[in-house]
Amino acid sequence: MRPTHRPVEDEVATDLAGESTYGSYLRLDLLLAAQQPVTDHHDEMLFVVQHQVTELWLKQLVHELRSAIALVDADQLAPALKRLARVKAVQRQMFEQWGVLETLTPVEYLQFRDALGRASGFQSAQYRTVEFLLGNKNPAMVKVFDHEPVTRDQLAADLAAPSLYDTFLAYLSRHGHAVPHEVLDRDLTQPYVPHADVVEVFRRVYADPETHWEVYETCEELVDVEEGFHLWRFRHLKTVQRIIGHKRGTGGSSGTTFLQRALELTFFPELQDVRTAL
Repeated sequence: MRPTHRPVEDEVATDLAGESTYGSYLRLDLLLAAQQPVTDHHDEMLFVVQHQVTELWLKQLVHELRSAIALVDADQLAPALKRLARVKAVQRQMFEQWGVLETLTPVEYLQFRDALGRASGFQSAQYRTVEFLLGNKNPAMVKVFDHEPVTRDQLAADLAAPSLYDTFLAYLSRHGHAVPHEVLDRDLTQPYVPHADVVEVFRRVYADPETHWEVYETCEELVDVEEGFHLWRFRHLKTVQRIIGHKRGTGGSSGTTFLQRALELTFFPELQDVRTAL
């Protein structure tokens, strides 16, 4: 017969006064006190937890992407690829997480939606940071954070800094690939403009992957990251459609129409275009 309990082993530490513990190390007192629904509706807790967990994963994405950018800038592609592999794993987790929020029905959400006021995921500074780090630069997005000067200034710095794609193109230039000067010396605060000569750089890489293996592998990792981001955006769109239909967003956006347009954006355009050029 299978046992119904597991005895505590004698060696398990129980006298933990003054010691580092699971709860103290993870600051669980602060973390678990952060869920503060503003209504008494049962399902608001799910809404709060869903978005707070997303913010924690976004924090990890920012951590990994900043490291990947620094590594590529230091000509260390191999460890940068490890960072991108972790980015992809986090993206998969974030994608699956939408399934939990999809258990929230339209009627349940309406019970507390008005309590959100103008709060919206559009105002997520970490999401905007991830977009800037990946290369979706838009100066207008910084103005959303004028009411939070510290956050605004950090976003402005990320807007003006080289993205992961900018850094990779600079790496290619340093290693003998003919990346145009106007691409390397552009205004980094503005949206990236695709260039035919960059497509040709990637065409040469893809035509001879054995010679350019590390660069080729990095290209494919970037394509994976972009695909993962678009899948997350698509799942976001479908979840919103499922819960609020075509209502306007709480932050004033057009809702699903606004989210749909985001699916048309690309971070690494020449890595898409090269597939046609091959």
